[in-house]
Amino acid sequence: MTGTPNTDASCGWDQAVFSCGRCGAQHTATTEADYLKAVGVHGDAHAVWDRLNPIERDGFVSILRIALSAPDLVAELLVVADQQHQTEDGR
Repeated sequence: MTGTPNTDASCGWDQAVFSCGRCGAQHTATTEADYLKAVGVHGDAHAVWDRLNPIERDGFVSILRIALSAPDLVAELLVVADQQHQTEDGR
């Protein structure tokens, strides 16, 4: 992970590039808060990925691709899940 903030004090924070040493992903942030968020979220993503076996990874990525391309579908899936949960609790 490397950060390269602007060193010109008259300009303040310009941007920083986060480079992951594990996977090579790069994120550019224009504020310190955004940089810290990018580093934290990326680290969390690695933590989740590391817990999954190869079959789970494939399934998880497939579900994410569908879900992220169809937010309305995700909302309806959550409605269905909540209804199923309520039905199961009411038995």
